[in-house]
Amino acid sequence: MREVELKGVVADPAALRARLLAAGAREVFRGSLSDSRYDLPSRELLAKDHVLRLRVQEDATGRHAALDWKGPTHYDSGYKVREEISTPCGDGAAMAELLERMGFVVIREIDRDIEHYEVQGAGCRVERYPRMDTLLEVEGAPEAIEAAIALTGIARAEFTSERLPAFVLRYEARTGERAAICRRELTGDYRYSTFDA
Repeated sequence: MREVELKGVVADPAALRARLLAAGAREVFRGSLSDSRYDLPSRELLAKDHVLRLRVQEDATGRHAALDWKGPTHYDSGYKVREEISTPCGDGAAMAELLERMGFVVIREIDRDIEHYEVQGAGCRVERYPRMDTLLEVEGAPEAIEAAIALTGIARAEFTSERLPAFVLRYEARTGERAAICRRELTGDYRYSTFDA
């Protein structure tokens, strides 16, 4: 599958939600989303810009996990583009153990609460991190992305193909406070590099 996306900062999540719903958006998920990014101790995957990720979604219906692979990042007409393969894997516990026994280690955790909407053929995911700006990720075909962005009330110029670390750095420069993109960082545990996100 080909993943095409843009991200932007959301100043007013409540207003964004109201605009999306008024435009006919359908909420498809509301809950927590946690990613564990894996690599070998030598960081071979990172060196090739490959991602091996265990993603866990949790809501009132339970925990649902998927194992994802993403290929190297490309940029096409201003959009971030990656090849992606994903497969469900129950609640994720057995897959995490399997990865560890194969010698993989977690190199980055990312935790956020999300609202995921579908509108105009695009997926719109509002992401609230433990301590960072709220982001909107818009994914789909380029024309669907543009149609969805037009409904948000957020200026098109605010959306970028940059990766998460760029948003972290801007937040920290603006606020003077260290961002926390996983729960453990709220306690001061910064074992993971921002640049592995």
